Amino acid sequence: MKTQVNEIQVSYHENTAVFQALPMKNSQDVAKLIYSNWDRDTIGLRETFKVLLMNHSNKVKGIYPLSVGGITGTMVDLRILFALVLKTLSTAIILTHNHPSGKLRPSEADRAVTLKITKAARLFDITILDHLILAPNGEYYSFKDNGLL
Repeated sequence: MKTQVNEIQVSYHENTAVFQALPMKNSQDVAKLIYSNWDRDTIGLRETFKVLLMNHSNKVKGIYPLSVGGITGTMVDLRILFALVLKTLSTAIILTHNHPSGKLRPSEADRAVTLKITKAARLFDITILDHLILAPNGEYYSFKDNGLL
């Protein structure tokens, strides 16, 4: 009896526009970009965790919505996050999520998941550039700017 095994294929297609894009230089650049790419109909409704995938020049390769949760939280699966980061050959990432309440202070869960991701990223030589919390009105909190990263 012949055993059948699934073939696994990994691919990533990068748009050449990435090379022409401006690099993210600070949290303001990131907040402006991520807010302009967030659905205004849901930013005040449900918590969503998104990751900006970056190349070595701090240019955004893409934005990926990693998880969508409820009113007060969302779950981040590190296996899915790093599968995505490795598949796209990203050398750095920026973590983002929204607080539908508009409160910009990071919760203990926010701090814990950031630390957990940072520790895992070190194993793969991936740089965590920042973690932004976004409010429905476009205001934001930067972990890096506030000394938490």
